Amino acid sequence: MGAFDNLLQPGRIGNMEVRNRIVMAPMGSNFAEADGTCGERIQAYYEARAAGGAGLLTMGVVAIAYPHGTAEPYQVGLSDDKFIPGLKGIVDRVHKHGAKIAAQLQHAGKNSVRDLAEGRELWVPSMPPAVKTDMFAALTQEELGAFISSSKGREKAGVKIRVMEQADIAQMIEWFAAAAERAQRAGFDGVELHAAHNYIIAGFLSGYYNRRDDEYGGSIENRGRFLREVIAGVRARVGASYPVWLRLDAYELRTEGGITLEEAKVFARMAEQAGCDAVSVSAYANTSTGVAFTEAPLVQQKAGFLLWAAEIKEAVKVPVIAVGRLEPEVADNAIAAGQCDFVAMARKMLADPELPNKLIENRPEDIRPCIYCYACVSQIFVNQRVKCAVNPMTGHEAEIRLVPAVKPGHVLVVGGGPAGMEAARAAALRGHKVTLVERSGRLGGTLFFAALAYAENGALLDYLTTQMKKLHIDVRLDTVATPELVRQLGATAVIVATGAERNAPPIPGADMDHVWSGDELRRLMTDDRADEIAKRKLSFTQRTLMKAGSLVGVTDSTDAIQNLSRVWMPLGKKVAIIGGGLVGVELAEFLVDRGREVVVLEEGPSLGRELSIVRRWRVLDTLRQHGVALHTKVKVDAIDKKALRYTDAEGQQHTLAADSVVLAVGARPDDSLARALEAAGVPVSAVGDGAQIGYIEGAVKSGMLAGLSA
Repeated sequence: MGAFDNLLQPGRIGNMEVRNRIVMAPMGSNFAEADGTCGERIQAYYEARAAGGAGLLTMGVVAIAYPHGTAEPYQVGLSDDKFIPGLKGIVDRVHKHGAKIAAQLQHAGKNSVRDLAEGRELWVPSMPPAVKTDMFAALTQEELGAFISSSKGREKAGVKIRVMEQADIAQMIEWFAAAAERAQRAGFDGVELHAAHNYIIAGFLSGYYNRRDDEYGGSIENRGRFLREVIAGVRARVGASYPVWLRLDAYELRTEGGITLEEAKVFARMAEQAGCDAVSVSAYANTSTGVAFTEAPLVQQKAGFLLWAAEIKEAVKVPVIAVGRLEPEVADNAIAAGQCDFVAMARKMLADPELPNKLIENRPEDIRPCIYCYACVSQIFVNQRVKCAVNPMTGHEAEIRLVPAVKPGHVLVVGGGPAGMEAARAAALRGHKVTLVERSGRLGGTLFFAALAYAENGALLDYLTTQMKKLHIDVRLDTVATPELVRQLGATAVIVATGAERNAPPIPGADMDHVWSGDELRRLMTDDRADEIAKRKLSFTQRTLMKAGSLVGVTDSTDAIQNLSRVWMPLGKKVAIIGGGLVGVELAEFLVDRGREVVVLEEGPSLGRELSIVRRWRVLDTLRQHGVALHTKVKVDAIDKKALRYTDAEGQQHTLAADSVVLAVGARPDDSLARALEAAGVPVSAVGDGAQIGYIEGAVKSGMLAGLSA
């Protein structure tokens, strides 16, 4: 048997045969046109995932009553025949590659953000409870502005709530049924009823949100009545043989009186008896706090919902689809163990649409990994189209293409960080000979240090370094790029990816030995010219401990450094971090996990602004849980040997004890080499932080585009 034989074997949902057990999970993408139709952008997006080998694609959140009940500005509509041509275009392009595709039918209920923005009524089973949340507190002013744009209707006329009466329930059932019939006519292979995530059907199922006292509320039998009637209405329109299934919450977390696993089992059996062909098991969490969103539905915990899916599988005879950060190995084992029948992947299919084909070809090391940065879903919160931090092609499949070079040449890439390695990878795939030179003794650049602060980044580093070897890129470490080297190599194109430099801010005391820049810490921890730093900043005893520790010699392994950093680091017990951007807050997260007492001081009004919204919620919640003091709108006045002095927004001066100070500010593009090469007559393309500070997302995007245009 092969490594993924269980995952790759054919499967069946109802009478639909699927070539493997990999499902592209339903996701809102915001890739439709402004009128809800499906143009080239969304068609190319789904075709890429079909060509990538998935067995079944699920088109997420298709609006049954468009524009009513929509939660996104560019959501797909299915409320009128005018939507069918574009949808049929997607179906035809998916079928061309041998995949199946289903439409997930949805009405957002009380979460119909577009209804709110445009002054329409929110349809609900009963008056929703008042909500208090900290989700807005972490947003920047720009992000708040985007949120506010979704609340114009409320500003004008207040929130309009429509508690559904019998006629409204009948109308909602008709919308679901009519949408299912249109999906069938458009050629979809089946439909999924979205009965999860606090949308309209889930609202009826939940004892927390459903407070009705008629036949649709109270007992579990009554709360499940609307679901059964929706299924019956759909079946009456599409027939008994057309595949129909539902997405169901196994739990409503942080929700007293919400859906429990035992109730979910009952609802799953109800759906099966009513004629559903499968159950897709998800979960939801009350968003009274932003971090809850990463508990469910977008789970941070590995295999976060798998055991619940296994429980529901024991309760029904129809296939069960599991979801929730399932790695291929775990997914394959889960199917083998009978915990589920299919595995749905969402973020992984954004990062690498070719994931299934790479498993089929037994090349798992070539799968571009999701780093769980939440850049994708964070876009939805600010009314933007989905993107992927590690795959710039996502949503741009019709524009960004990898095509062979007309005249292959010799591309020289300077810098072995994420931008340089991605540029080298893309150029090599086009057929160029590629040489990559790196000043230090290892690949990774700032990505290596980023993998220490957030371990998920390590998967991207591993992927990129593997590609350097597999694509036979000539990697030269401990090599400085010069005009002479360029001429010696006969390079036809030069891409410079030298990253950023960080200058110490003009704070008295910033040059003291217990004050560290981010670059100094990175170099010391990753053995990039570490001796130079150690001799200048550490005592003889500290240098001895460092070598005995020893960080030197294990620097090819982020895991090793992760472990060793718990034993030895050049930082005291009390650490003050100046700068509360991405680098500052992720470093704070790293340090509190290693027993340090940390304070973060940020001059501006926002913390972690370069982080995606959802990732920011997690980081700031972690810091608060660990008692980290987070100060904004402060000015650091001076650094002393064991303390620093700062002034707050009200002009009050404070003294803060600090054994060590880290400067996480002052990053700017390091374009010195690019300018020097240009002055010597060598044309270059600058990418990554060497051109513009963009962290991992900016580095990968600029590197890919440079490699594809070389």
